[in-house]
Amino acid sequence: MSADAPYDPDQDPEERRVVRKGYRSLAKTVEEHQHNLNDYSAQQLTDQVKKADELFNKVKGPQEATLDSAFLLMASNMGAQKARAMKSGSGSFDVDDFVTKLLTFMGGVKHLDATDSDGEDVEMDGTPLQWDRIGRKALAKSRRVPALGFMLGPLSIEQKTRKITKREAFQKDKADMKKPQEIKEEDIARAENETTKNVATLETLLTEEEGPVNLFEFVINPDDFAQSVENIFYLSFLIRDGKVAMETQDDGQVVIFICQQPSDEDYIEGLKKRQIVFEFDQATWQRAIEVFNITKSKIPPRPPARTRLGDKWYG
Repeated sequence: MSADAPYDPDQDPEERRVVRKGYRSLAKTVEEHQHNLNDYSAQQLTDQVKKADELFNKVKGPQEATLDSAFLLMASNMGAQKARAMKSGSGSFDVDDFVTKLLTFMGGVKHLDATDSDGEDVEMDGTPLQWDRIGRKALAKSRRVPALGFMLGPLSIEQKTRKITKREAFQKDKADMKKPQEIKEEDIARAENETTKNVATLETLLTEEEGPVNLFEFVINPDDFAQSVENIFYLSFLIRDGKVAMETQDDGQVVIFICQQPSDEDYIEGLKKRQIVFEFDQATWQRAIEVFNITKSKIPPRPPARTRLGDKWYG
């Protein structure tokens, strides 16, 4: 925003609209000529910037200041593009021709009309270049004191070299080496299929129940959270096979009960399987024990499973 016109939240809305319209018009003009610089002269770009300066005197809000900043950025980018596209004379800048003229000016090469019998330019052998001549020309354009510079930075910094170190092979003491224990097929004691056994146990217990039973009261072991999770896992097989049904009663309790397993005809007639995700963490387990006053597990606790590998047992 202009220093002479600070932020004014009560600026006339019509004046704001005029300023915004002016900036958008300037930006649109520059955008239309971004890809065709030959049809847009440097003077036209200068005139656009001058119009933006006039609009800036009326800027008193952040939105208008943002438009001004965006236009100046766009104009500066376009100016840089035009500068890169500038040509010297009828052709582009020729570095070789410039160096030749520079050497001629410093007395290092004879003029083009001084040729030998073969028609080639003759160099002045042994004549030092007159750097003072180009120095005086440069002095008229800049009074900045020349300073030393180095391609690799200050002299105190050494170029880093990659150090190659030879690694010696680590030799292990054969006396400390041990042969891995070989485990054969007969060494692995295959445990009984606990899942099938425990699913059958849950089915038998539900069959003995008289009517629906509360889900939590049935699966929770108040002394073992892990076995409570396992009980839910085993129960899911019975529900999946349609041997056990689960529903929510009017009072909000979730109950399970033995039901007749559906046949293939039932699925053909429109019966569909449904899946649910049951979240059961340790906090829910503890809360259910308190709410339903569970003191004993209805499902008999199971001993922890153990597996023998070789001559060792793992639990």
